[in-house]
Amino acid sequence: MMAVLKMSSRMSAGLEKQEREEDEEEEEEEEEEGESVNPTEVKMSQIVMPCHSNHREELSVGQLLKWIDSTACLSAERHAGCPCVTASMDDIHFEHTISVGQVVNIKAKVNRAFNTSMEVGIQVSCEDLFSDRHWRVCHAYATFVTQRSNTGEKVILKAIVPQTQKEQVEYSLAAERRRVRMLHDDIIKDLLSRGSIQQADSSAVNDAMPAERTRVESVELVLPPHTNHQVNTFGGQIMAWMVNVAIIAASRLCQAHPTLRTIDMFTFRGPSQIGDRLLLKAIVNNAFKNSIEVGVRAEAYQEEGPNRHINSAFMIFEVLDNHGKLCTLPRIRPEPLEGERRFQEAIARKKIRLDRKYIISCKQAEVPLSVPWDPRNQVYLSYNNVSALKMLAARKKWRLSSEKDKVHLYTLEQKSVLSFRVEAEVDVPAHRAFCLLAELSNRPSWDTHYQKCELIHRVDADDFLYRVVTPSVRHGGVGSPTSAKEGEGILQDFILLASKRGPCGSGDPYVIALRSVSLPTHPPTEEYNRGEVLCAGFTILETKNNMSLISYYNQASPEVLPYISNDIAGLSSSFYHTFCSCSQYLTRNRLQSASEEQTCQYQATHTEGPMCANEADRLFVALRSTQL
Repeated sequence: MMAVLKMSSRMSAGLEKQEREEDEEEEEEEEEEGESVNPTEVKMSQIVMPCHSNHREELSVGQLLKWIDSTACLSAERHAGCPCVTASMDDIHFEHTISVGQVVNIKAKVNRAFNTSMEVGIQVSCEDLFSDRHWRVCHAYATFVTQRSNTGEKVILKAIVPQTQKEQVEYSLAAERRRVRMLHDDIIKDLLSRGSIQQADSSAVNDAMPAERTRVESVELVLPPHTNHQVNTFGGQIMAWMVNVAIIAASRLCQAHPTLRTIDMFTFRGPSQIGDRLLLKAIVNNAFKNSIEVGVRAEAYQEEGPNRHINSAFMIFEVLDNHGKLCTLPRIRPEPLEGERRFQEAIARKKIRLDRKYIISCKQAEVPLSVPWDPRNQVYLSYNNVSALKMLAARKKWRLSSEKDKVHLYTLEQKSVLSFRVEAEVDVPAHRAFCLLAELSNRPSWDTHYQKCELIHRVDADDFLYRVVTPSVRHGGVGSPTSAKEGEGILQDFILLASKRGPCGSGDPYVIALRSVSLPTHPPTEEYNRGEVLCAGFTILETKNNMSLISYYNQASPEVLPYISNDIAGLSSSFYHTFCSCSQYLTRNRLQSASEEQTCQYQATHTEGPMCANEADRLFVALRSTQL
């Protein structure tokens, strides 16, 4: 097998330094959380032997996928106490090489259990035994489901109880990731139905290679060594076979040894057993300037009976020259009808891949502040919005800067980013405080920093777009195109995405997350300095005696920092007055009518836990009906 886990050995010193700093920061936080061991955690270490490698003496992707699937399955079964099977695997992006003689370390643990399914988080790292170097290879999220009992009944999983703050964040975000999975296919269909994807230019591909020439078909007979302890074909083995035919298809186009960079999210549609024949089909769907998408389909059949579709996957390959540079790839000419459909869908998947890369996969500091909002990237922006706030709240190194009448101001310094947190307890039930604070249009009534807040668009029951106007505290905005020519007193405006979520379980807070986006219907104007919010919002935690602990967070961008700098320096206590005003607003509106209470309770519970199928349908309808 010629799959390659490729990462250029010519990594820049700056990138290595950044990764070391991130690893050290994570290790420090894990040490501070103590020696608590997750009961579902499973570790596997394997030394890479020549039999695991390709012609370059690097670990093949197929072998790594076997190890990943095996480790994740053991973790899932440790929690379930019964046999489990792989249902799906989220995107996997391979970052580093693993060579013969090096050690692969895999760690898997269950992040959250739903009714009969669970999310398992997997981390893969590499260790060089001679230089004592460690580096990350990839991370992934897999969904496993329990098999029915001998009586045919479903096995209901017990809930996961997070032991550390980091586990609590992963537990909470598992519901957000499930939301993304459920909408993945619908987003592709939406992109295609709206005509947002460019059509194939037949004149530009006349000299291109026909896609039919890249087609590969291969049959594998499922033998006992290919099966797991449940006598079903091992999911990792199926993935390895699929990688093999995908590499052959990609090689036929580029006439070189391609590097497998990414495997898109995929789902297992059904099992196969000993004696099944697995028909593996692969073809190049589209070739871009520096990457190739190969579609792979796996079908199982017996000597008699129809073929059963058990899996499909899309794999992204690149080709590097001797200097580690990306090569320009030949064009592909799709077949009529089905080939053209695959060609267009590959473009849609590339668009989604870019959205995920720049919105979800990046570190928060790497994400552009004002990502353009549209219905097709809404689910990723919403995920990033909520996850960024939850991860900021979970940080351990908050320092108390000032305190007045039990209103606390904390700060957190991370490299070049300063964040602050204002926190106090109020005598208002958590669900009521959540409903009141989630109505951002009411914020000008208690926050002097909000002169105006208008609702631009209601995306769905959980996400809203607002335009906020705030007073200026200095001459223009930093980096603003109008700052040089405007005088003191010019107002600032922000375009914000507000995402609200109920608690995922006991001890989890309500969340109202805010971040900047850009809208073509609301461009910057000369009358206002356009400000940016990287990460902000409220967490509301239920405490004793039906009270709430309310925390407001903000990563201080240049436009936000002047509003709080005097408070941090101890020269002002405006944070105290603002929070007192907020507390008074909540107390005044503590009581509500029966109709308001019913609506508030529905909104609070609507965002709790995993999203059911009809909720996904409602959100998809909302996305499709959105017109900007």
